[in-house]
Amino acid sequence: QSWTVVPDFTHHAHSASLSAVAVNNRYVVTGSRDETIQIYDMKKKIEHGALLQHNGTITCLEFYGTAHLLSGAEDGLICIWNTKRWECLKSIKAHKGHVTSLSIHPSGKLALSVGTDKTLRTWNLVEGRSAFIKNLKQNAHIIKWSPDGERYVTVITNKVDIYKLDTASITGTITTEKRVSSLRFITDSILAIAGDDEIIRFYSCDSQKCLCEFKAHENRIKDIYSFEREGQHVIVTASSDGYIKMWNLDLNKIKDVPSLLCEVNTEARLTCLAVWLDQASEMKENSDKAATSSQANEDEKSSIVRKNKVCWTDKSDKTVKRKRKITPEKLKSEAPLQKKKKKWNSSA
Repeated sequence: QSWTVVPDFTHHAHSASLSAVAVNNRYVVTGSRDETIQIYDMKKKIEHGALLQHNGTITCLEFYGTAHLLSGAEDGLICIWNTKRWECLKSIKAHKGHVTSLSIHPSGKLALSVGTDKTLRTWNLVEGRSAFIKNLKQNAHIIKWSPDGERYVTVITNKVDIYKLDTASITGTITTEKRVSSLRFITDSILAIAGDDEIIRFYSCDSQKCLCEFKAHENRIKDIYSFEREGQHVIVTASSDGYIKMWNLDLNKIKDVPSLLCEVNTEARLTCLAVWLDQASEMKENSDKAATSSQANEDEKSSIVRKNKVCWTDKSDKTVKRKRKITPEKLKSEAPLQKKKKKWNSSA
């Protein structure tokens, strides 16, 4: 099976560099130092508009399911967006300084955020209010829930603290030589960590031991992503060297170096990465397979070519399409989110 990465949809969207990107089953959203969030409809391959709520660099974006998006920025705000009408349901003054990172619990009822005010804050998303504040010794720049929601990690420079949800206490710490630029839970207990160097390392959350490390790029790694498709675990890495690489990871042989599936030189200075999977075409692939499984003589004609598409910003594309701005209606930021309670519960 051969993999290729080709430009599929390119748009010069922002007037400054990208600082955050997030995907759900339909949309890709990008945040930038130009203080805007741009929306792209990947089913139609078109620009969908812009969100103009924040004053300051957009630092973090995360979808919850198909109905909600959370954004954080240097203005200290966390905004909760309805992705049907793209309106701001709630604007929360989350931190006294910048919001540096946020993460939504798999249940959709809780979110965590960290900021430059040296705090870790827990948010009740059902009611749209602060639930708990923990003071940190230093500013954390990354926070992330595990897939099962049983633990979460914070990153302070080169130190990864692992917390258990039920006790909210640190159960272990992973320390790296260089500053951690990004991390990703591969499973509930295995972390992939990329620092300000060319190395990817896999760590056990239980023992905090390094299970495997390998040189992935020629320059520092800016972001790391992972997904599973047809039982295959794929790691995607983006580096300042301009390369996007995709790796096949065998979880049964976690100590072995992942094999390179493909790579592409974007000829751009990459800052962040996300992978949008066309789930509709994947479902069609599976139904096509079922329909043709009894026709062995037709297998060659009905063979399926998988296309895994990674999108990035091509700086050479200077064409700026006319933007349809989506501006939120007059906000009542003091109004509680309880009116939206049914929506949140239905999505949780």
